[in-house]
Amino acid sequence: MKRLNLGALAAISICAGAAVHAAQTDITVAMQLEPPHLDPTSAAAGAIDSVLYSNVFEGLTRFDADGAVIPGLASDWEISEDGLTYTFHLQEGVTFHDGTEFEASDVKFSLDRARAEDSTNAQKALFESIDSVEVVDPLTVRVTLSQPIGALLFNLAWGDAVIVAPESIDEIKSRPIGTGAFKFVNWVQGDRIEMQRNTDYWGDAPALETATFRFISDPSAAFASVMAEDVDAFVGFPAPENLPQFEADPRFQVLVGSTEGETILAMNNKQPPFDNPLVREAVAHAIDRQAIIDGAMFGLGTPIGTHFAPHNPDYVDLIDLSNYDLEKSRQLLAEAGMADGFTTTLKLPPPSYARRGGEIIAAQLREVGIQTEITNLEWAQWLEEVFRGKNFGLSIVSHTEPMDIGIYARPDYYFQYGKPEFAAIMETLNAETDPDARSALLKDAQRLISEDHVNGYLFQLAFPTIANAKIEGLWKNQPTQATDLTGVRWTE
Repeated sequence: MKRLNLGALAAISICAGAAVHAAQTDITVAMQLEPPHLDPTSAAAGAIDSVLYSNVFEGLTRFDADGAVIPGLASDWEISEDGLTYTFHLQEGVTFHDGTEFEASDVKFSLDRARAEDSTNAQKALFESIDSVEVVDPLTVRVTLSQPIGALLFNLAWGDAVIVAPESIDEIKSRPIGTGAFKFVNWVQGDRIEMQRNTDYWGDAPALETATFRFISDPSAAFASVMAEDVDAFVGFPAPENLPQFEADPRFQVLVGSTEGETILAMNNKQPPFDNPLVREAVAHAIDRQAIIDGAMFGLGTPIGTHFAPHNPDYVDLIDLSNYDLEKSRQLLAEAGMADGFTTTLKLPPPSYARRGGEIIAAQLREVGIQTEITNLEWAQWLEEVFRGKNFGLSIVSHTEPMDIGIYARPDYYFQYGKPEFAAIMETLNAETDPDARSALLKDAQRLISEDHVNGYLFQLAFPTIANAKIEGLWKNQPTQATDLTGVRWTE
């Protein structure tokens, strides 16, 4: 009898211990930038994808943690021999968060909306070669192209290509309704976005029941919030100088990954004096990349000489075309008729790489007589003045979209390059499916924009994340701008 009582007590003790140590099912993730709104299909702000990609919205295909393109809302597909027709077979049993069924008509609506003449999609060019989208049956959709696009499946994995329902469009910017593993619950602007597990999710159920994204723009406040454990993780931590302190604290794990973020000193190629390639080259040679990486990012970042990620196998090291050379910079300015320099604007968005890097670059440019009038802009202001309004001389921004060198073919893109020779390379690339030929074209494209010094190419943005040591499943790298929580869980 006594032995039975001891066994019962042991069982009770084990159960109690399990209850005490059960893994958490909620998480609070902080990030520096708050989205301007919540529609990834009508804005260039990467912060929208950082919160919503995969969590709330899904596309036909998607990126996984290592950058591979994998099935999303399309379970599989067939490609015609001429490369012009893609037939997508959709996942069964998928519903939107409002309970409506996901069908091929939603795919047609989303792709037609993205490529429409009045589309506000920031990456409308991704869809330009789509000739038609046809509903074959409720779970089959046929996409016909005007010319082969070797990167179509890649393009459809972008956040700009997620599938939305027609009935959700009126409120999508404030009340997003997708098919993802989490439902949007609430947005307290200036503070947080709240989500909860989608119990009707078609795929593998996430371990987390609730998730909160908090927005903390100030690096000092970011440090304090993590140290006080007010947040469970901070993705894209904005104060890299604090990383050694976190690495020494057993409460935390520090993940330093790579991104697709080419950080550039953008130059307005249509605004004098940057319409003169000699001036752009002079600016490029006045920049000491390593000093910016060390001073603004405390050593985190990889120098680049063109708009392409160094971890991509097709990357070409072209840094020597714009090496740090003050004397050459002065000579180029004199050749351009600006031996005494000039004054221009330098408009900076909120991220630390821009604000801190801007001060360093301004000091470097002064060495060759270029004076800058610095204006610090909030993200919405930057999008309005710089990205859409093209009202700037210089700016600093990290382009975090995956393999986005094609933006240089667009003459109306904010830095306004669009050289016909470059556009011709992109047109050939889009139609090319042979891997070796595509590689050669990508290398030609990198060389052309580097030789033209379209922008000042600074560094590939690193991505530091600080998280509670008991959290697993966070992405270390950023193959696209996303904080995918679908595979995140707490260990006991």
